[in-house]
Amino acid sequence: MSFDLMHIGTSGIRASTELLQTTSRNISNLNTKGYIRERTEHATTVGNLVGRGETVRLINEFAVKQLNRDTSNKAYYDQFVTESSRIDTLFAEESNSLSTSINNMFNSLQESMNQPSSTVSRSLFMNSAEGLVQQMHRLSNIVFDQKSVVNEQLSLYTDEANSLIEKISELNNKVASTYTSDDHTVALSVLNERDQAIRDLSGLVDIETLDGPNGEKLIFLGSGQSLVMENGTFNAFALDGDPDPNVKDLKLDVTGGSAIALDVDLGSLKGKIGGLLAFRDEILQPAQNQLGQIGISIADAFNQQNALGMDLDGNFGGDIFDIPTVQGYAFQNNTGTGVVNATLESGLGNSIPATDFQVTFLTATTVEIAAIDSKGNVIGTPSTANVTAGAINSGTITSGESFGLDMTVTGAPAAGDSYVIKLNSIAAGSLEMATERPEHLALASPIRTEVSANNISTASISAGVVTDTSATSNFSSPPITLTQGQITITKTAVANQYQINDGNGTNLVTITPPGNGILNQAGAPYDSYGFDFDISGQPATGDVFTIGVNTDGFDDNRNGLALSQLKDTELVRQGVIASADNLKTFNESYAGLVTEIGVIANQAKTNGAAFDALATQSETWFESISGVNLDEEAANLLRFQQSYSASAQIISAARTIFDTLLSAAR
Repeated sequence: MSFDLMHIGTSGIRASTELLQTTSRNISNLNTKGYIRERTEHATTVGNLVGRGETVRLINEFAVKQLNRDTSNKAYYDQFVTESSRIDTLFAEESNSLSTSINNMFNSLQESMNQPSSTVSRSLFMNSAEGLVQQMHRLSNIVFDQKSVVNEQLSLYTDEANSLIEKISELNNKVASTYTSDDHTVALSVLNERDQAIRDLSGLVDIETLDGPNGEKLIFLGSGQSLVMENGTFNAFALDGDPDPNVKDLKLDVTGGSAIALDVDLGSLKGKIGGLLAFRDEILQPAQNQLGQIGISIADAFNQQNALGMDLDGNFGGDIFDIPTVQGYAFQNNTGTGVVNATLESGLGNSIPATDFQVTFLTATTVEIAAIDSKGNVIGTPSTANVTAGAINSGTITSGESFGLDMTVTGAPAAGDSYVIKLNSIAAGSLEMATERPEHLALASPIRTEVSANNISTASISAGVVTDTSATSNFSSPPITLTQGQITITKTAVANQYQINDGNGTNLVTITPPGNGILNQAGAPYDSYGFDFDISGQPATGDVFTIGVNTDGFDDNRNGLALSQLKDTELVRQGVIASADNLKTFNESYAGLVTEIGVIANQAKTNGAAFDALATQSETWFESISGVNLDEEAANLLRFQQSYSASAQIISAARTIFDTLLSAAR
């Protein structure tokens, strides 16, 4: 009997000791990151003795997967909100407002129009225009600096993710090697370390886990690509900028770089890395493109209108702004030696959307031009064009449109070669002043219309509108002259008939003024003169009207008025796909940019708050199962101490009985 009691007491002490050890580990690891609460379970053996205990982790796989998923979503929005809030604040500051600089430039233009012959007032305009360019550069630098920050963080996070992937693979090997071992304490600590590494990885990217053989955990991206596989093999992340080395894309480097890297679905990536890439693709790159688009539209509109006026030197106005030429980024798998350069085709500033463009050579002389978003996806329907004498512009388009691009091709591109054109994003920081001379601001109109003093009617002639001063017009310069000389228009006795006389001779034409311009109604060759005017009222027979060069007309501000009207003219394209309301003014476009950034940032904050709440719930659920509760452990400690003491009393009683039996036998 005493022998049985001894066995019972001994097994009870052993069981209580194991329980006390487990409870002690739980208490001591209260603040250990990744520690999972343990419980020792016992079963009865033959004779109803307490068997050796098995220590297990208290963990719910579904709770763990839910926590990892919510951790990934929370990290995604935390990162996105942090980055987007910073850029939102910067763009919302009054000192960074591009609209302020645009308004200042047009206000200075108005001052110049009040004193068109004053170089001082013109200098104020030039200073304001330079201020606009500098503000454009400042905003571009803000975006560029944020891109640099994104690249730096992306590199750090990628290295961290790769370290965790490698660590999980190594821990899988340890788990597999101890899977059938009796040393469960080591195995459980390895499992804790592995689960914590998996959770840390879920904060960087969205992952899914599957149980593998021998206790391994197989890790996959949310989009399905393998990260950690069986037998210690794994794939690592790599950063590759193709074709733009400044824009890093996440790839999955398989078999140690000996095979082609796999593309990663950035839209489902989540985690900190996903948040960074989404911020870059949804805010930074579109903002950079829209800034450049606004700058190009302003520059082109001013240059075009300034060219239709007469400057203070008596010549046609030249360019006020210099629109850059950029070189296309060639894809790494291109096989040809071609180089594609691009700029804006003059006069098509309202045709360029706020996107990048991909040019693909279908043959050596035929290309496809497509607007693409920040992820490289084609927007709308691509255009096709012929490469004519190394040029690709609106004149070489065979279907679709040129998007305002004027490209030159050198070298020998091969069929299938592609290039990405980033004119907008580069223009934001590269737009410059083409001149610093205030005299080059063309405020005056190059033509002057007059009514003969001998006219007997009250009919009048309009001031005239200049539409073309190129070599194909009736203008030549310098100095400004009319190729066919002064135009004289005389009213004949026939109703609606006028006699036009200039270097092209004397012609009788029938015109119904006021209408669609006198020269336009007169037809060739007058309709290609590059300017037009109307006669209003009822001219009498013999009334004479003349049109000539505005010699010494420096106090004239008619072209300045046309320049000032650009502010309220819709000249900035809003989308790739044509629509009825596809253009906005400069200020409207910039306001839309700031608003869009704010809307995206605020929407991310709202979504982030929701996922933060979900992550908190998942954390609470996980901790309720796997976390250490001091109150519960303290109660267990007291209970197991009492159990130990009671088992010891059984042994003491057994010894007393055994001693009594020995004494009775003497």
